Amino acid sequence: MQDVPVAIRLNPFKGSCGPEGSPVPWNPLGRILPSRPSFTADPLFHAGCYYVQDSSAMFPGYLLRRVLEDGFAREGLRVLDLCASPGGKTTDAAASLRALLGDRFLLVSNEVTRSRVPVLLDNTARWGDPCVTVCSADPSVFGKLAPGCFDIIIADVPCSGEGMFRKDPRAREEWSPAVVDLCAARQKRILADVWPALAEGGVLIYSTCTYEDSENDSNLEWAAAKLGCEILPPPGAEFASFGVRTTRCGSLLKAGEVPGEGQWAGTLIKTSLSARRPSRFDVAALRPLRTGISRGMMKGGDYIPHADEALAIGFDRSRFPEAELGLEEALRYLHRDSLYLPDAPRGIITVTYKGHPLGFVKNLGTRCNNLLPPGRRILMDI
Repeated sequence: MQDVPVAIRLNPFKGSCGPEGSPVPWNPLGRILPSRPSFTADPLFHAGCYYVQDSSAMFPGYLLRRVLEDGFAREGLRVLDLCASPGGKTTDAAASLRALLGDRFLLVSNEVTRSRVPVLLDNTARWGDPCVTVCSADPSVFGKLAPGCFDIIIADVPCSGEGMFRKDPRAREEWSPAVVDLCAARQKRILADVWPALAEGGVLIYSTCTYEDSENDSNLEWAAAKLGCEILPPPGAEFASFGVRTTRCGSLLKAGEVPGEGQWAGTLIKTSLSARRPSRFDVAALRPLRTGISRGMMKGGDYIPHADEALAIGFDRSRFPEAELGLEEALRYLHRDSLYLPDAPRGIITVTYKGHPLGFVKNLGTRCNNLLPPGRRILMDI
């Protein structure tokens, strides 16, 4: 396997702190790192101060910002990230939406494959945006339960994966012309199924990690002919000097030509008549797995907070006393070991690293009960 570039995207609502690197041309918060550090051993990663994401995979986020800056950034905006796991495009979208709209938006982050949902839940929890709702529904469900509800849909659809050949040898072994045909047909079905959920005049940002025309340009041309939409012009030569190619309907980023892996992305605007966009949208109909920030519970007359509360953007840090941890102590907390905080008051304590909340402990005096969820425990030796 060739060396694969690694990049991160900073969380501007948690101080924009993380490893240093060179800028990603299409994302002001992106950094291309000179080498791959141990993210597991960095408490700032667990605090949600940055997200690890391939720089090419940040390109759909650039297209979203382009749309938002072109007049779509309005109060009450509803966005659906249809194929969201592990959460890169969701967290990128959340940062852009919050920068323009504050709390006045809804972002539904959906992953149909149940085995991929836990990592999406964890990554969106670390990012900490209270306007994100996580679901696991088939694309057709949105078309039936939420007709015309979404102003923007991000569809990073399953594909034949040519853009991942350098990173993942298994993708190369599994590729075949038959797989390409299967993926192209599946992508059309996904677009057709979710199309009713997009409001008239709404925008769909479509992306893949393949170079196949039948899965990229041809699918957008099919959508324009069959679904009722127009293809928005791609950025053109703006990023040509960084290796981005302009195709008939979108932008192609090829591994070896750009700083990251392979990606293709294009944008559609819906012209066909659809159900009138409802002024209100009942998310409960989608049976979300989490709406906003998870909350704690009462136990024995005491409120025991959920770890996600400490990670939330806008967390009220005056609610609990805080204890600042050094690196070794922070890693012991993330390993879910017990801590000893002799100088802290008894009761619920917010533990922090470099001033950033990591979660909670309950200080009993002689030791602390670690309230980190077991599923987020780091497994590496510390």
